[in-house]
Amino acid sequence: MAKVSKSLSVEPVMQREDVLAILEAADSLVSRAGRSMLVKVLKGSREKKLLELGLNCCDAYGYYADRHKDEVLERVDWMIKNDYLSIGYSGDMPLLYFTDYGWIVQREQGVNRLLSEWTDWVDHQVPVLSMSHMKDKNREMILMFLEKVAETQDARFIPLLEKWQPIDYKKVRQAIGQVIAYLKDPKGTLELEGSPHPMMRTADIVLTRSSERLKCWDCGDRFEWSISEQDSFRMQGWDPPKRCPECREEKQRRRLEMGDFSDF
Repeated sequence: MAKVSKSLSVEPVMQREDVLAILEAADSLVSRAGRSMLVKVLKGSREKKLLELGLNCCDAYGYYADRHKDEVLERVDWMIKNDYLSIGYSGDMPLLYFTDYGWIVQREQGVNRLLSEWTDWVDHQVPVLSMSHMKDKNREMILMFLEKVAETQDARFIPLLEKWQPIDYKKVRQAIGQVIAYLKDPKGTLELEGSPHPMMRTADIVLTRSSERLKCWDCGDRFEWSISEQDSFRMQGWDPPKRCPECREEKQRRRLEMGDFSDF
């Protein structure tokens, strides 16, 4: 007898921890894989391709190990519909990407994780032999992290910064030097050039959705982009509509009259 897939009739209830876990898992595969692979990471799959890509090394690997795969997929799709993740295409292959909002949340999560790791090292006097893992991380995230380190005013971080500084690129070395100087003599606040502001508060990341008011490119009128339409567009990987429904219908009518049956 064929296995019957579990079907969910209601939208999943997502908590802050769910959003952060899915974004963390997605961070390991954005622009490389799609929804099904993200589900496998969250389920803790031992699939060969997943292991070859090293996707089992992220902190959120197996986060939903005890949930049905269809339920996990519903949660991934919720993240797309709610504008944390988006679908893009490489040829005909759909891939996942961070939206601007999703990346803001994930970037701060990465900053907080790094600071927690460094704090643990200095609290327990863990010898750190190499800082090579700090090189080639996202520049904005690194600058935000350095500002967080400066905010602690904890001089115990200086040896770690001094070990890291020589191996990174010029602008990062300069920023590290500023933080070292600040930790030695903290006065006022330190703001690093290129660091994005303000930082998000991850406690507020699960937002209430509503329809959006968009402006039509053709007639200039405002029109409602409903939640159901947002879901449809985002799951197809489409940009928001540029025209109101009336102008879309008119554009379709003109194309049909010209014998153009392509999508628009």
